[in-house]
Amino acid sequence: MTKAIKLLTALPQAQRERLMELAEEVSFPEDTRIFEAGGTADRFWVIRSGAVHLDQQVTSRQRVTVASLGAGDLLGWSWLFPPYQWDFGAVAYTDVRAYEFDGPSVLALSVEDPLLGLSLVRTVAEILAHRLETTRGKLMDQYSIQRRTGLL
Repeated sequence: MTKAIKLLTALPQAQRERLMELAEEVSFPEDTRIFEAGGTADRFWVIRSGAVHLDQQVTSRQRVTVASLGAGDLLGWSWLFPPYQWDFGAVAYTDVRAYEFDGPSVLALSVEDPLLGLSLVRTVAEILAHRLETTRGKLMDQYSIQRRTGLL
């Protein structure tokens, strides 16, 4: 399994400094919905402190937490890919402090500085690969438990 990658520490220093010029410090109180699946994805965050849950609506009344994110984690990647809509929802599980980045501004910077753009896309891809592997492992564990208990 791949190891967890932190966006800001994975980028080379010069590229990290250029990216951080676009950062805005923001905070979200506990239980604040940061974004909803299907909404316009035009920004992303790097969590400085606190916890965020990614969730998926499974019925009109039920949401399922699909991942938990904490300090150093990337929140949001849908700003990179058309149709630029969130795939999941996100809620602040605790008070959260984060760096917020405007997606179109980061994309423009990536065109201006192709090395930064390539590093950013590769790092986001590594983060997504790790999250996919983690999710697959959880699904396999759940499947195994259900088989042992006769639920399958």
